[in-house]
Amino acid sequence: MTGPRVVIVEDADDIGRVGADLVAEAIARNPAASITAATGQSPIGLYAALAERYRSGAFETDAVTVFQLDEYLGLAPSDRRSLLGWMRRSFLKPLDVDADRVFPLTADGDPRKACAAFDQSIEVRGLLDIAILGLGRNGHLGFNEPPSAAESPTRVVELSAITIEDNARYWGSLADVPTRAITMGMRNLLNARQVVLLASGEVKRAIVRQALEGPIGPEVPASLLRAAKADVTVIVDRAAWGNR
Repeated sequence: MTGPRVVIVEDADDIGRVGADLVAEAIARNPAASITAATGQSPIGLYAALAERYRSGAFETDAVTVFQLDEYLGLAPSDRRSLLGWMRRSFLKPLDVDADRVFPLTADGDPRKACAAFDQSIEVRGLLDIAILGLGRNGHLGFNEPPSAAESPTRVVELSAITIEDNARYWGSLADVPTRAITMGMRNLLNARQVVLLASGEVKRAIVRQALEGPIGPEVPASLLRAAKADVTVIVDRAAWGNR
């Protein structure tokens, strides 16, 4: 285990380009890859660049399987805040991933059984091949809010105040942000074969330092990537990296 590889680039556009190259190469090597992909601002450039590579014939997606990373709890599929809808628009549709190869997160019925069934679906396919992740200001991955243990499964979580505050910009106000969510657990993320973690902007500088240089533990979930077996690449721009 050598720890994460850190790639420092100039800006968010470069993050997208470098990240798309990594993901495109991974899918080309394994056309039946199982993937989870973050929502939010950080991966937007990567997804746009990845779609360009797909249209140019760099890889195929006919056999790709996508597992949803996280979702707000209790939203209708048509709700504008649905992260599955965001994923469809930004990732699935541009890459022509059919709905029958997408595993959405849902807590319908018994949430514990639904979460266990979701984890079983991943395990049946031999774990994740690629995890594309953003980095929350409190170190969360997906909605694995601190503290999140390395063995935490897919589950329902209470969102932290900082996560609600950060997500309010997408929906207009704090009152519009749901306070509960369902998230793929750290266990699946840490067991992925390849992780691409993205961080952009000065606002992420403190947590990048904590995740890569501070103590490894559940209080900063992203720090657990330093002890993972996965091939982890952290792509940061100079604003997030700082002067060190």
